[in-house]
Amino acid sequence: MKVCVVGSGSWGTALALSLCQNHDTTLWSHNPQKAEQMRKDRINPALPEIELLPQLNITSDPCCVSNQDMIVIASPSFAIRSVCKTIAPHLSDNTTVVCVTKGIENGTLLRMSQIVEEITGHRVVSLTGPSHAEEVARGIPTGCVAACSDKHLAEQVQDVFMTETFRIYTSPDIIGAELGGAMKNVIALCAGVSDGLGYGDNTKAMLMTRGLTEIARLGVAMGASKETFAGLAGIGDLIVTCTSMHSRNRRAGILIGQGYSPEDAMAKIGAVVEGYYASKSAWALANSIGVEMPIIHGAYEVLYNQADPSQIVRDLLIRNKKPESEDAGWI
Repeated sequence: MKVCVVGSGSWGTALALSLCQNHDTTLWSHNPQKAEQMRKDRINPALPEIELLPQLNITSDPCCVSNQDMIVIASPSFAIRSVCKTIAPHLSDNTTVVCVTKGIENGTLLRMSQIVEEITGHRVVSLTGPSHAEEVARGIPTGCVAACSDKHLAEQVQDVFMTETFRIYTSPDIIGAELGGAMKNVIALCAGVSDGLGYGDNTKAMLMTRGLTEIARLGVAMGASKETFAGLAGIGDLIVTCTSMHSRNRRAGILIGQGYSPEDAMAKIGAVVEGYYASKSAWALANSIGVEMPIIHGAYEVLYNQADPSQIVRDLLIRNKKPESEDAGWI
């Protein structure tokens, strides 16, 4: 099978390395200089310790998506619209399109698959789950979910991506899968802030658990299945992003908790911190449909209104008392 991965960041590169073990795989970079350097040195600066396999094709020509059996969109969320416009004229009608980008577009509040479908006209499968690029590139056992309302397409993606170390499940709930992948970046940023403030495991566990409650509350209101958030695309992705130093969101949060401004923290990380962008769109999305998300609101206040993280934590803790479950069943 011929597969093209669109986006040469760490995640796109890791997936291309996994795919090229079994398929004729091309990795596309928007930067001609970067593509040439990767072809020559067989190293991507985004994954400097991983050698690019000799059978992996590398290009900066958007025509590379022509006549492919499958393309995988792996660009950052803020660039996905422009990238899709670049490749759409070259896309074949019968190509299967997979989106592995996590986020909600600011302004439109569209999920990533909705943007890809809008521009390309193709039905999209979302591939998401707890998957650090550094570990997938090294062949460390990983599990993800291929989500699409079209069962045939989800199973096709499952078949293409499965290896001895990369296990893929399927799900019809693309709304829940994408929301879990986008929103967990915000909670991971909050978990990092907690670490930076010097709080402990108790605080992080509370943030993760209540954060997942908020994500599921929003998802159900948007038509997702609550069960999805108990799976790899929900709690699985949340755990890995909130607890690992591979997570740029957590590392940026740690710096913010230590006193850095959000802008300085992201500059110090030196790569895209998706939770920063997702917090704004999550806050707007919650407000637009009237869903209560106090942790997301607190994150937005810290990141965009210069609120004091310590005060936000205090405000969260002294809110009105309530039962843990919204449908506790007490009479």
